[in-house]
Amino acid sequence: MSEYHETVLLNEAIEGLNIQPDGIYADVTFGGGGHTKAILEQLSTKGRLFAFDQDKDARANIIKDDRLIFIPENFRHIRKFLRLHGIKQLQGIIADLGVSWHQINTPKRGFSTRFDEHLLDMRMNENIPLTARSIVNQYTSATLLTIFKNYGELPNSAPLAKAISKARQLRPIETVEQLKTIAEPFVRGKKHKYYAQLFQALRIEVNDEMGALKDLLKQSALLLSPEGRLVVIAYHSIEDRLVKNYVKRGSFDGIEEKDIFGHSHKPFKAINKKVIVPSTEEIYRNPKSRSAKMRIAEKN
Repeated sequence: MSEYHETVLLNEAIEGLNIQPDGIYADVTFGGGGHTKAILEQLSTKGRLFAFDQDKDARANIIKDDRLIFIPENFRHIRKFLRLHGIKQLQGIIADLGVSWHQINTPKRGFSTRFDEHLLDMRMNENIPLTARSIVNQYTSATLLTIFKNYGELPNSAPLAKAISKARQLRPIETVEQLKTIAEPFVRGKKHKYYAQLFQALRIEVNDEMGALKDLLKQSALLLSPEGRLVVIAYHSIEDRLVKNYVKRGSFDGIEEKDIFGHSHKPFKAINKKVIVPSTEEIYRNPKSRSAKMRIAEKN
């Protein structure tokens, strides 16, 4: 499992879930199974754990345990599939929103900027039709600008979007190398960071990651029992801001919504006042964890 992905903030996440041995839990980003294994270690024979992962490669890591039910689906459908299993309430949900090492290190998946000759793909679920290749070749310049600006926070988003629109008129943009070559004149700062932000923006759009996260947060508010815990580990400011706003204000834009009587609806209360980040020791051992930010919320 460690070769597939090294689990981030493991001890802090398990502590944050406040696991009840007989409870029912969901690990909605199974991946290499690190969090799942740690949760199972704290459950009794009566406890149950549902693990979700839309990436078919994750199925190779399934743990043989009668208490574990693996669901090969996007976590945005959590309520639907739990209902099929007769589950109406959970005591805890954990989501680690990072891309796994396995996905990054598999060239054909197209997630990494390191494999120049490979096709732009970036699908978490290889059954969906949209790819990074289709985005850069079919989206309008204005839409590309919005994606680069909002999801990648990229400098020079406008000229980059125009350059991509112009380049694809000569020939389709299909490989990692082609896209990096087009983007190179617009790089500000370190190349690898700029390319990483560009790829992040495309990956988020391909997989509708912000839409899926919003769906998860809204459904978590319905699924969790009173005092049930939600633990989310985010890796960039966009998704962390969504989690923070929803926990603090009950909305994604950070504006507190109130009914006609002036009562606000906030399904969660924050357990950690400050965002939890990896220790110096964990970052030294696993440098990829340095951007992780964890928030813990409890159902009101």
